[in-house]
Amino acid sequence: MSERRYDPNRRQRLIEVTLNVIAEHGVAATTHRKVAQAADVPLGSLTYHFKGLDDLLAAAFTKLADETADGFEAALAGAEGPDAAREAVAALITGEMLGGRRNVLLTYELYALAARRPDLRRVTDNWMARSRAALRRHFDPATAEILDALIEGLSLHRALALNPMSAETVREAVNRVAGPL
Repeated sequence: MSERRYDPNRRQRLIEVTLNVIAEHGVAATTHRKVAQAADVPLGSLTYHFKGLDDLLAAAFTKLADETADGFEAALAGAEGPDAAREAVAALITGEMLGGRRNVLLTYELYALAARRPDLRRVTDNWMARSRAALRRHFDPATAEILDALIEGLSLHRALALNPMSAETVREAVNRVAGPL
């Protein structure tokens, strides 16, 4: 009989491993078996901690959304004054948090799944609400909503373009929406 391992953080570790599996293989190829193998745990460990694959995916994407929203809030919380706030928005668009390969892949996997599964839209909806609340610390509600969409759109364009939009052009776009720096 194999030795039983004590792993009090297993549920959280399984969520993180699930994000890694999704980033590597996509949602369509993510299975309990693949996650268990990547986490080096028995298959039953997943069914112990999660009701099913949908529950596991929801937990993983909630973690992604929360971590990204946390980073968003931190970036904007540090901005003092309108100039710094506009610069923080431009830095979010051009930075690693939204533009790093892993995060881009995970974000688009979430978007595609949420488009097909309305129950996952609560994850994207909560994420948008937190992003907009962080933006409203510096901008009026309408501008915050527009900037939130601009951030998503420009991040997408920069991630997929062979010649991504320059940081200068991103700053100009933010300025056109939120006022000049």
